[in-house]
Parts: sequence; C-alpha cells; structure tokens
Amino acid sequence: MTDDQLIQSVRDKKLLSEPVLAKLVREAKLSGKSAEDLIYEQRLVPDDRIAEIKSSILGIPYQKINFGGFDEVVLQFMPEGTARSYQVAPLQKEGNMLVVGMVHPDDSKAQDALKFIASRQGVGLGVYIISFSDWQEVMHRYSPLNASIEKAIQSLSGRMAQFGTPGRRVIQLDQDLTHGAEDAPIIKIVSDIFKEALQVGASDIHIEPQQRYLRIRFRVDGDLREVASLPAQLAQPVISRIKVISNLKIDENRIPQDGRFQTVILDREVDFRVATFPTPLGEKMAVRVLDPSTGLRTLEQLGLAGQNDKAVQEGLQKPFGMILITGPTGSGKSTTLYALLQELNKENVNIVSLEDPVEYFVSGINQSQVRPEIGYDFASGLRQILRQDPDVIMVGEIRDDETAALAVQAALTGHIVLSTLHTNNAAGVIPRLLDMKIEPFLLPVSLNIMLAQRLVGLLCGECKKAEEASPEMQSVIEQSLAGLTPEVIGEFKKPYKVYHAPGCAKCKNRGVSGRMAIYEVLKMTPSLEEIIYSGPTVPKIEKEAKAQNMMEMRQDGVIKALRGLVSMEEVLRITSEV
Repeated sequence: MTDDQLIQSVRDKKLLSEPVLAKLVREAKLSGKSAEDLIYEQRLVPDDRIAEIKSSILGIPYQKINFGGFDEVVLQFMPEGTARSYQVAPLQKEGNMLVVGMVHPDDSKAQDALKFIASRQGVGLGVYIISFSDWQEVMHRYSPLNASIEKAIQSLSGRMAQFGTPGRRVIQLDQDLTHGAEDAPIIKIVSDIFKEALQVGASDIHIEPQQRYLRIRFRVDGDLREVASLPAQLAQPVISRIKVISNLKIDENRIPQDGRFQTVILDREVDFRVATFPTPLGEKMAVRVLDPSTGLRTLEQLGLAGQNDKAVQEGLQKPFGMILITGPTGSGKSTTLYALLQELNKENVNIVSLEDPVEYFVSGINQSQVRPEIGYDFASGLRQILRQDPDVIMVGEIRDDETAALAVQAALTGHIVLSTLHTNNAAGVIPRLLDMKIEPFLLPVSLNIMLAQRLVGLLCGECKKAEEASPEMQSVIEQSLAGLTPEVIGEFKKPYKVYHAPGCAKCKNRGVSGRMAIYEVLKMTPSLEEIIYSGPTVPKIEKEAKAQNMMEMRQDGVIKALRGLVSMEEVLRITSEV
C-alpha cells in the first residue's frame, strides 16, 4: 500500500482536513517517514480506522483482538524480536494453522519471516490485519516487568548481602554491574523498568526506597501506581546504575542531583530526565520519560474546540503579540505549546524555540536547549534569538523579571511569542506579569491570548456507560451551563447523564485511556485594556471575562463530561479551586 493510496482514502472518508493532509505529505517528504507512521506518531486518526482502510485496499480481513480471551501461550510460537521487527503478533494456533496479525501485511520481508517460522513448526499460515495499538498491547504481554525482575533477582541469590541496606553511604559496585555485560542482573532490572515504562505510556518513573523494599511506581495518564517492588538491598545498586548512565556522581547522596540520558528502546530514541532527592532511607529518584513518538498532539486532539479554539486561532493569525499558557506543573502546558507550534509551522515561517529541556523534536523548527550552568538561560537566549530573524519565538517558561521583559519587547517588535507562566487561571496572567515589573501600558499592545488549562483522564471508549446524574450533580451541571450560548445549552437535555468507566481489558481495568485538557481562553479587548490602565485586579478581570462570554475551565470540563469524554467527578474535583 502506498502513501498516496492511504492519503486518498483518508481524504475520501474525510478523516482529516485538507490543511492537515497537506502538512502530513510535507512532513513525510522532509522526514523520510511514511504517512502511516506519522499518523500513528501524531495520533491524527484512530489506528483501527487506518487498519480498516488498509483492509479494504489490500483485500486482507481486519481483526480486532479480544484481549479478554487472549491466551498468552500463543506467544511462544513467535520470537519477540521477530514480532517487534516486523510489527506482527501471534493470535492463535489451532491444528495445523498459525494465525497471525500484521500491521503491514504488504511487507515482503515480514511475509518471508512468517513463512519461515510457520514452516519450521510444520503448519500453515493465516493472516489478518490488526491495528497498531492492538499490536502494541500484544508486545506488552511479551515482557511483564515483575517476571523479568524476579528472574534477575534469582540470579543474584547468594550475592544480595554485599549490597547492604538503603540509607547508608553509596557502596562502589562491582565493575560488571556498572559497566559490564548487558545481561548483568542490575543492568537488566534497570533496562526492564525503562522498557516497561515506555510500553505502558508512563510519563514518569518513581524509584523510592522504603523501610523494607524498593518501590517502583509509574505515572500513567496522571495517576501513580506501583508496578514492582524489589528487595531493599537492591536500592543502592539500582539507583547507582541509573546515576552512572545519567552521568551523576555516584558517591554523592547528600544533595539532590539532576541529569539526563538518551537511549534507544523499542526502536525509538527516548530521553530520560533524572532527578535524585535524599531521604533518611536512601536516595529517591524521579525519572521523566520524554518519548517523541507520543508527545505531539494537535489542538483538536488535546480538546481545544468551539469558542476556545476560535479565540486561539484568531490570536495565531495576528502578526505579533504573546500567547501565554498557564497552569500548574504537569497540566500539559508544554504539549499545548507544541500543538500551537505545529499550527504555525510553515515553510515561509522561521520558528525558533528556547526550551529546558527540548522535550520533542519537531521537523522544521529550530529548537535550542538552554544551559543555565554555563550562563545560557532563557534571558540570554532571547537576546540571541532576535539575531536569527525569527517570525515566531517559543520560550519554554517565563520564570523571572528579565525573561518577562525580553518576551514583551520581542512581542512589541513584530514577533509572535509563545510561552508558559505559573498562575492558577487565565485571569491571573496580567497581575503576574505586573508583579514581574512589566509596565501596565505595555501589556495591551503585547498580550493577545491568555490560556489556562488542566488535564483530565479520558474515559475508556470500550467500557464507559451513561447513567443519570444525582440530584446534587444535576444542580451543579445546570449552574455550570448557565450563561453559555443557547446552542451549547440545547445540546444537553434534562435529566443530565454522566459517564463512568468501570474498567476493562483494553484500559487494563483503569477506566481511562489517555488524557485531554480542559481550557479557558481570555482575549485582550478594549475593555480589558481600560482595566489594565485603571489598576487591574483579579475580580475586575474575571468580570471582564464574563462580559467576553469566556468559557471557564469548569464549564469546558462539564461539557466534555456530558459528551462522555471525561468523568464529571474528576472535572469538579480539578476545578474546585480554580
């Protein structure tokens, strides 16, 4: 199947707009990747729809895998390396037939490999097309973390005592454990932890010494959950191993340290940011997983829609000015920044970014990593950026008065400036900038859009169910919808229904599958200008926001909950203090 066939089918089914398709074709030519791979990476179209399209083009039936009845015994009939290399998965073996699923059934090398495997087992071969996400799920079944860790620990039996106990000074490890063979037990344990984190889509790994064991936790879709526990004696060697590959001092455990490393896991180049923190039981370690294949999203995929999307698009069309995104740490601000950059990323636009760190590499954008330890910070970088003839400037975060002043000056001199700020809501942006010594008269002409956001778990589409909301929640919903446009209010009928997902095999019984953002967008208007000149306060700005008919974060979240996208309870909890 060619890229042209896939793109034409996507166009015929109206799964993507023409501008997005044109950008997709351009990126495929620049990156050398196939359009299909880019669709998967950027999650532009549900991969089961792509599988259905391929099925119709190639004339091979599409099979949705039922993981509730999936027998993992079938995995023994195909080596994991073959399954990963050719993106194939064994589905079942009955009698003289091995049935497999293929993401790319037109791959001749994959076909030859499967025929060889089937012939070695003396069976025939049956082929289905499967979706990319179903294939990934089968790959997860190949390497369960706890079994791998248990096997590595067993190989350490008799040597555990030499590792001592957590909380003491770091012991120098044997050479083979820090720099030796790839199958050394400690190295394997660490490798398997990182591999599993990537497979389940974890954003962070927490390695935490406890009184009697070493706890391993992953943050997936915003929630922390324990995935493994190791003997307490392994706390030091595991943390020391990660220190070695992160270029940190292994003999320093009294103060926090920061490091990072890059490696290739599952054929993907992934960055890991490492931070240590001393505790009485030993060093705690937090590792941020920066996987470029999962980070980039479009504004639509993030949940920006309706009047919020219209306001942001208007801001992007202006020739200069700032668009500031606000919210607490972990609210998805950087992901939204990258989505805005993708909207502006055109051949005739020079985009330069300053980031700490560069989380996701975007083709066509000139990205730079600041290094404060050598004097290259956001402020000094901004001065240099202006010599690069930029049209669009992205600053990862406005942290201090100097960076704020330079960002405002850049916006005033004909540049679009995108950045983030730490405030609780959109109304807090202006007071925060004034606290950073920005003159009031500069804000109306330099500031275009103030956007605040939070992340909410996306309900699993397989197991979510609607039910009538409680009387108390009915009242909260009615209050939240009040003041919105008649079109929005008319979309939902009383009694209001909310959705819950009890969990299923697809979502691993978590009830959620991914996250989406809820937003509020405040625009600069003549009325807001007057407020700034006369002495802005948060209540005055909030009153102006109501006059603009700004959709508050809670209102945006309630609408998404009524549409069955997110949990109403989580929306109300997250927005209770906004």
